[in-house]
Amino acid sequence: MNQAGFPLGILLLFWVSYITDFSLILLIKGGALSGTDSYQSLVNKTFGFPGYLLLSALQFMYPFIVDPGSVFIGRHFIIVVSTATFTLPLSLYRDIAKLGKISFISTVLTTIILGIVMTRAVSLGPNIPKTEDAWVFAKPNAIQAIGVMSFAFICHHNCFLVYGSLEEPTVAKWCRIIHTSILVSVFICVLFATCGYLTFTGFTQGDLFENYCRSDDLVTFGRFCYGITVILTYPIECFVTREVIANVFFGGNPSSVFHIILTVVIVTAATLVSLLIDCLGIVLELNGVLCAAPLIFIIPSACYLKLSNEPRTHTDKIMACVMLPVGAVVMVVGFIMAITSPQDCTHGQEMFYCFPGNSSLTNSSWTHLQLTTQLSLGNLSIFQ
Repeated sequence: MNQAGFPLGILLLFWVSYITDFSLILLIKGGALSGTDSYQSLVNKTFGFPGYLLLSALQFMYPFIVDPGSVFIGRHFIIVVSTATFTLPLSLYRDIAKLGKISFISTVLTTIILGIVMTRAVSLGPNIPKTEDAWVFAKPNAIQAIGVMSFAFICHHNCFLVYGSLEEPTVAKWCRIIHTSILVSVFICVLFATCGYLTFTGFTQGDLFENYCRSDDLVTFGRFCYGITVILTYPIECFVTREVIANVFFGGNPSSVFHIILTVVIVTAATLVSLLIDCLGIVLELNGVLCAAPLIFIIPSACYLKLSNEPRTHTDKIMACVMLPVGAVVMVVGFIMAITSPQDCTHGQEMFYCFPGNSSLTNSSWTHLQLTTQLSLGNLSIFQ
């Protein structure tokens, strides 16, 4: 919302959710047309081995770029312990269906976090000064926002695994599941975006939790819940990464020993990356434009256009023809903008309104320059 402008951001959120819904169904239709049962085999049959390698690289990179932690007090110790104790054992599962109940717990915790954000929108929002450009319709960083939204909705690398785990997998049943899932997801995303942005407007950080003060016990509990959701969700992403490597190098069926070794290597490497990164915003942007955009917009459209015998005027083909170039633009322009103008990041420092001396700022209207100055002074006082 901060990057795109609040009104445009809401519209883009609904648009990305609709595209996600359509492309997930398009993938399964492509699998039915080609007689394949995985994303990799679909692309391999459609575009040959070069396409297979490209998709494998994208599917590998997506879970790998995710930063599984943004806790700044003893964050390195917490990440290492939680990874060794919970994430690694859960990642060793070979059947994705067994992770279903774990994912449900993650969904419940997400609902709790949403309740906390909504509560603070009411209790904290009136005390945070509003930036002067808070309610403009659109901002020039809208494409970066699309990248972050794409990251929020990407699940295409898992869709064939989930489709295959259904008791009676049919395209009609898949459509019903996707429509319901996307509807619930966009509802949650809109509530998160609206409550978060209404609370902090132009001060909103790439990681919303960075905006809250450390002394806020309720939000600290929300951070804890968020950490648990990442621990419970990451094994599904690791599952895909491991499958990609297994298909490319082991013919899709590694032995138990190689399965364990491969899982340990993937989790360890991802943990090392997370230990070095404390800015979630740039992670979401780069992951969204480099991995999520091709997996959502480009590859499903390209596969369907090549496999389908429907006339050019068919609705699915028209949509696919629109999605493909739009995805390319989001990928290229979004990457350039993410490098040249990344999201704000406090690196764990308190926001200026968390200091008692700034309590008189409640009814002020602040510009971005004033924000930067205040943050700099605040960081200097902490250093001193």
